[in-house]
Amino acid sequence: MKERIRTILEDALPLADLDSDFLFAELSSLDITTIMMLLSEEYHITLDSHDVTPKNFMTLDSIVALVQSKMEA
Repeated sequence: MKERIRTILEDALPLADLDSDFLFAELSSLDITTIMMLLSEEYHITLDSHDVTPKNFMTLDSIVALVQSKMEA
């Protein structure tokens, strides 16, 4: 799952450093909206404004964890 999410995000956000420990700080609101839309579509989950927290978008691993938790819910 992590590699699939990496591929999706690399295609959509080629300038983002997905290996950053502070990915959230590099993302614009448009980037975050794009991530939410793409992952919602890919994994058939619902992501909303309550999910947009620095903790959930801090690293690629935290984004993967967010998707996994939504899929399990």
